[in-house]
Amino acid sequence: MRRNDREITDIAFIEDVIRNSLVCRLGMSRNDQPYVVPLCFAYNDNTLYFHSAAEGLKLEILQQNPNVCVEFDIDQEIIQGDKPCKWGMKYRSVIGFGKGSLVENLEEKKKGIDAIMQQYAGRSFEFVEAAIKCTVIMKVEIESMTGKESSYQNNGTTDG
Repeated sequence: MRRNDREITDIAFIEDVIRNSLVCRLGMSRNDQPYVVPLCFAYNDNTLYFHSAAEGLKLEILQQNPNVCVEFDIDQEIIQGDKPCKWGMKYRSVIGFGKGSLVENLEEKKKGIDAIMQQYAGRSFEFVEAAIKCTVIMKVEIESMTGKESSYQNNGTTDG
């Protein structure tokens, strides 16, 4: 990270950014062509879950290349300046890298769907098993994450 003074190193702070994000941007690549898609998600135990249609570009890419990048951001605010180059942005963000895959196990699918519903509805639901069998759930097991923030006093660093 170029600006170490903006780095978030506290894992609880990083996870707070993730849990307070409304959207996860999933970055993928096929034949050196990048592809980024915003998705609803859930985060649980260093794993992200996504609901997906049964076909589409992200599934095609995932089957060819499981390496992914994810991005989250919250608390965005424009900072105006008196000159164009003095404008800026307040934000908190997280970028992670990991391996994506499709969830085949029925119990893990239930876990993923439940986590997504908890993320957005704040509660669990009952699911019909036949519907879960037809549902496509992607997961990303995160291998590394970094956090960054700009223009905030408490920067979530572990050095105080």
